[in-house]
Amino acid sequence: QAARDVVHKEIPLLGINLGNLGFLAEVNQTSLYSALDQLMADDYEVEERMMLEGRVYRGRKLIGQDIALNDIVIGRDGHLRVVRFKNYVNDVYLNSYNADGIIISTPTGSTGYSLSAGGPIVSPNAAMTIMTPIAPHTLNTRSIIFPAEDVIEVELGPSRDGGIEQGMAYFDGDTRVPMKTGDRIVIKKARRDTLIVKISNISFLETLRKKMANI
Repeated sequence: QAARDVVHKEIPLLGINLGNLGFLAEVNQTSLYSALDQLMADDYEVEERMMLEGRVYRGRKLIGQDIALNDIVIGRDGHLRVVRFKNYVNDVYLNSYNADGIIISTPTGSTGYSLSAGGPIVSPNAAMTIMTPIAPHTLNTRSIIFPAEDVIEVELGPSRDGGIEQGMAYFDGDTRVPMKTGDRIVIKKARRDTLIVKISNISFLETLRKKMANI
């Protein structure tokens, strides 16, 4: 939420890990005050993290939009059931998923919901978009990685009986835009990046090794 609030003001963020995994935040509660001392002494670097922009259309009408640092998730709304999604990349049909939902994530978001759904871990400094189905009803479905410049479009298909399906687009698990059969969401790289304060010289690989050892 903070990233989406300040991205247009170009204010860098310092993440504090209050949980257990926390790939994004390199500072925890025990190192908080020493990190603030470094911050006050201008002893830090600033990294740029790509964001996603999503626009939801009903026909040609724009019905909702927002940006996300981690991911945009398109899923069902209401009863537990499989939903059909039609996926396009740069206006070219790619495939269809029968699944609980689809996660479109940034490299930063690759260690969040996408990872839990079986997606790959991607270095947060990379520039790419990851498409990961949630509980797909097929044995050969895997995550797909696209260049950051590609435009991904997901259309919500009909219900199992051919009727109107109700869905929802979630931006970083916060902003919600209701969708129904025929609606589509167009997702692309946002024009601005989130600025992240980096205090230590620990590489992503070292962080990854430590986090994986604690899982």
